[in-house]
Amino acid sequence: MARFQFRLATLRRLREQHRDELRGRLAEAYEAEQVLQRQRDGLQQEAESLRGMQQQMVAVASPNVNQLLEAQRYGLVLQGRNVVLAEQLRQVAAEVERRRQAVVEADRQVRALDKLAERQHAEFLREQQRIDHRLMDEIAGQRQGAIEP
Repeated sequence: MARFQFRLATLRRLREQHRDELRGRLAEAYEAEQVLQRQRDGLQQEAESLRGMQQQMVAVASPNVNQLLEAQRYGLVLQGRNVVLAEQLRQVAAEVERRRQAVVEADRQVRALDKLAERQHAEFLREQQRIDHRLMDEIAGQRQGAIEP
């Protein structure tokens, strides 16, 4: 019996490699997003801590104005960093989505080749069965002819 060989196996392998590479890039983008999110969370915790410290300074009978001004300036610096991080997060989120779409498309291409291979394999099996049946019919006919006087 002949052996089935998908003629586009090399293309399928190349597309699988490309898809896997895209998945790796997507994982890197997710990691970058997580790093930025952790930085942003840390910044927000620092801002909360600063607000608590400012409230304690104000609660004192005679607050140190210089310390309050310094804390206020630092709060503005934190806000500026937060704005920058928010913009970076937005850009990374867009990049994650772009890479996710690329992975979806690459996966679709691989699945299309897989379905084609399955269809061709099924057709190959049907053809092999047809050949086998024809061969069996010929053998049966030859035996029938040999048995009859």
